Amino acid sequence: MRSCDMGQQRNRTRGLIRRVAPVGVMALAAAVIGSAATPTGTYAQAEPLAAVAVLNVPTQQGPPQTEHLAAARYLKEHPDAAPQGANDFGCKPTAQHPRPVVLAHGTDSSAYSDWSGIAPLLSQAGICVFALNYGGKPGKDSYGTEDVWESSAQIGTFVDQVLAATGATQVDLVGFSQGASVTRYWINKLGGAPKVGQWIGLASPSYGGVMYGLVPIADAVPGIYTLVEMGSSLAAVQQAAGAPFIRDLNAGGDTVPGVKYTTVGSRVDEMIQPNTNIALHGAGATNIVLQDLCSDDLTGHFHLVYDPYVQRLVVNLLDPEHAVTPACVPVALGTGISDVILAAHS
Repeated sequence: MRSCDMGQQRNRTRGLIRRVAPVGVMALAAAVIGSAATPTGTYAQAEPLAAVAVLNVPTQQGPPQTEHLAAARYLKEHPDAAPQGANDFGCKPTAQHPRPVVLAHGTDSSAYSDWSGIAPLLSQAGICVFALNYGGKPGKDSYGTEDVWESSAQIGTFVDQVLAATGATQVDLVGFSQGASVTRYWINKLGGAPKVGQWIGLASPSYGGVMYGLVPIADAVPGIYTLVEMGSSLAAVQQAAGAPFIRDLNAGGDTVPGVKYTTVGSRVDEMIQPNTNIALHGAGATNIVLQDLCSDDLTGHFHLVYDPYVQRLVVNLLDPEHAVTPACVPVALGTGISDVILAAHS
């Protein structure tokens, strides 16, 4: 990437706040992250930066959690926490479950933060489960913040480790938010398809969004970006609709032959608007909208990985022979947002 282009990219990066920021700023940051508008000259190159991001494999088994805040508090005291049942490299796949499952977290998060609810359920189902911390900034304790091209390559590195350890020939991949994008990029663009049976994207930012029309306003008033300068991440801006990574990811089609693709999204996703931009198009793709199955469950983006209905749905997709009908119970609009905010300050 040329120095002037990198400077432009970093300037825009400084105009983004992490998803765990205070409420007022987070709303504006959400608008920027989900932008479908592409400001002239902002994204000039589709090249990854030099390798700097950290890949980490947590090994200390932590307890199951029911929401992000509890996970964050536990992680603060146990920074090497892995979701219960995950990262047992002695686990051997069975004939019933021949493919290990690899879980990829979202932006500014970690394996334990996002998967402490789902991983134990998969392990209890007899599936070998693995969860990495990818895209970390050296010296920091959060992940998924650095160059997304590099993070995509890290997915492949970790999958190869899992295949070598387990003796399996393929894995299933489940990604949440950014995790859906980097895993799909590795499958579609970096030659990962032959190593994958099924891909599941939860709240996948497949095409970004206009975020209620706030992005054009922010683009028209450059000073707004300064207000959200603190706590920004490169990965967030690289996922904006119209950015080189998103164009690259979807160029030539959303899917490639041989892989089963499923998106699970919410009609009231707080980050991706319109919510139809979660969906993939092309052969092998199935798109599930939570409210089509359980209209009273108004879980949005942040709480999706801790929603019991979605958790059971994921287990069913990965273990269809033992599928259990999820219980449809009311979930209030906005559930999980306060947990994410408090987690940032716990």
